[in-house]
Amino acid sequence: MWYIIAILSAVVLLPVPAAAQAPERTPWGDPDLQGVWTNRTTTPLERPSEFEGRTALSDEERAEIDAQAEAARDRPPPPGQTGGYNSFWLDRGVRNNQTSLIVDPPDGRYPARTDRVRESDAAFAAMRDGTKFDSWYDLNLYDRCITRGVPGSMIPGFYNHNYQILQTPDYVVILVEMIHDARIIPLDGRAHLSPQIGQWMGDSRAHWEGDTLVVETTNFTPKGDERVRYLVHAGSEQARVVERFTRVDADRIDYSFTVTDPATYAGPWTAEIPMVPLGGEIFEYACHEGNYGLENILAGARAAERATEQ
Repeated sequence: MWYIIAILSAVVLLPVPAAAQAPERTPWGDPDLQGVWTNRTTTPLERPSEFEGRTALSDEERAEIDAQAEAARDRPPPPGQTGGYNSFWLDRGVRNNQTSLIVDPPDGRYPARTDRVRESDAAFAAMRDGTKFDSWYDLNLYDRCITRGVPGSMIPGFYNHNYQILQTPDYVVILVEMIHDARIIPLDGRAHLSPQIGQWMGDSRAHWEGDTLVVETTNFTPKGDERVRYLVHAGSEQARVVERFTRVDADRIDYSFTVTDPATYAGPWTAEIPMVPLGGEIFEYACHEGNYGLENILAGARAAERATEQ
């Protein structure tokens, strides 16, 4: 009899699987996404060629990649170059087991770009060879400390990939530390703005599908097209971005987004980026370096022109 009691006691004490745990809820009953979160990771957005056909790394491979990145930190810049921030100022994080943040298309890479984009990208690359800066318009929105747009602001980069989420019954607010963007997203079922009104961050509307917050963003301004596409990732007025936030436990939000932009990509693409608690607070992002850099870049271009004339 004693061994039967022991077995029953062990069964009773088994932990409840995470999938069976209901999400914490706000006082008005919505799943609670509130807190300060980070999505820092060195997992690339697109799948590297050496992992072609693979969606996941082994724990050993992931550890080796992290070790290689650690060994390469803070190397001196090549002769004649100033270099960038050292690791004290960066917060890149580590790899997760995904081979890429893009999960669809299945090859983990962007869909093909349209002819319009290939032509404009080539022209912009030629302009950005470091020798031609006629005005501030020749620099992208990130250089000018304006925005990374949507979904660019939700993609990890070099540092400051931290987010504070707040909720009321009628709104969700996402404060993005990088460039200090604040997304105030209605939950009350209102329609999108008129198609004639474009905005840097687009026009977002949210609703709940079960325990998942779904945010649809349209109405992107064409002003951020070619010169910030690699940061905004949705480059035309036709773009539509659908984000999904699901609180799976106390220490994780499963976040994904899908970009549909027929003027830029041959098909839609989706990325998955887990978010975990930051364990800290959001700080002000004051982009003074970009402002000084803009002035100096243009001054340097004018000096180079004078030197050529002489």
